[in-house]
Amino acid sequence: MELLTGRLLLRRPAEDDAADALAMLQDPEVVRWNPAPAVVDVQSARAWCARGADWSDGTHATWHAVDRSTGRLVANCAIFAIDHDHATGMIGCRVAPWQRRRGIGSEVVEVVTRWGFTALGLARVQLEHAVANVGSCRVAVNAGFVYEGLLRSGSRDGLGERHDNHVHGRLATDPVPDITAAIARP
Repeated sequence: MELLTGRLLLRRPAEDDAADALAMLQDPEVVRWNPAPAVVDVQSARAWCARGADWSDGTHATWHAVDRSTGRLVANCAIFAIDHDHATGMIGCRVAPWQRRRGIGSEVVEVVTRWGFTALGLARVQLEHAVANVGSCRVAVNAGFVYEGLLRSGSRDGLGERHDNHVHGRLATDPVPDITAAIARP
C-alpha cells in the first residue's frame, strides 16, 4: 500500500531505511520529543523499521515518507492506539532534521489522517504534543487538527522532564485543510 503526494511517497517502513532512520532517531530534537531509545545502531534501526512495517495486530499503521525524487527517508508517521470499537486513534510524526521547516510534517500527518478516516473507518484522530514543542503544534494546526485542551504534566520527554501537553483532534467530518501554505513556507 502506498500514498502519494506531489513530492512524497508514503509506504510501510523498509529495512533499507535503517541508516536514515538511525540518523533521524539520533537527532537531538527527536531524542527529546519523540525518542526511540532502543535504536542505537543500524541493526536496531533495521529491527525498528521491521516492527513498524508489521501492521498485523491492528493497533497501528506506521508509514515512512520518502522523497519521490531521491528515495531518501524524510519522515516517519504512525496512527497508533487504534480503537476499532470507538473508531479512534492517535497520530505522531517525526521529521528528519534534513527536511524540517518545509511543511513535510503537516503534509504527512494530513495524508495519513485522511487515510485513517477512509481505509480504517476512524471517526476521530488525536494528536498530543508537549506545549514546549512548538513545531509539533504548527504541524497539528496546519494538518487541520483543532486545539481541544491541555493535559497538565501529560508526558515525560526523552530527557526525563515532565511537560504539559496540548491535545488536538480531527474528525472525519472536519473540512480537509489546504496545506499548500505549510508546504510553500521557506
